[in-house]
Amino acid sequence: MAETATIARPYAEALFRVASEANAGNLGAWSELVSEMGQVAATPEIKALADDPNVPGDKLAELFLSVLKSPVNDEARRFVQLLVDNDRLTVLPEIAEQFHALKNAQEGSADVEITSAFPLDGAPLTDLVASLERKFGRKLVPTVTVDPSLIGGVRVKVGDEVLDTSVRARLAAMQAALTA
Repeated sequence: MAETATIARPYAEALFRVASEANAGNLGAWSELVSEMGQVAATPEIKALADDPNVPGDKLAELFLSVLKSPVNDEARRFVQLLVDNDRLTVLPEIAEQFHALKNAQEGSADVEITSAFPLDGAPLTDLVASLERKFGRKLVPTVTVDPSLIGGVRVKVGDEVLDTSVRARLAAMQAALTA
């Protein structure tokens, strides 16, 4: 079977084109809807229903759309029905990821995953994001998680680049230097 990313790419690109043309100023709402659709499609219950040959496609699409909290427009309904008809509903999480990447590329921004030893918000977060934006040369959309095992500092991931200034990473580097 083909890799999920390869299967998802044409769907993500087509949906992005539709979203860009239909609501040029409302790409953020589309991104939120597609993200929610990806999260719902990733649930074990929806996966089980999508893989069950006894569940008719119309019922599956109707059930899937009824679970969504966001309002669904006609284009999104047709898209879900297309995925169901082609047995691709379980690919939606990857489609959502690629859609989000296309949106970021168009806006000249990127997602940044910030892992901190302590809760990080307000002015310290704003200052950190501003300095990271200068370093990476683009607008960054932060997602912050807390991991006490870092002991102190932060770990930042933008795309495939990782900056680890945590105390845990520094201790590991010192241990490697001492044992080498």
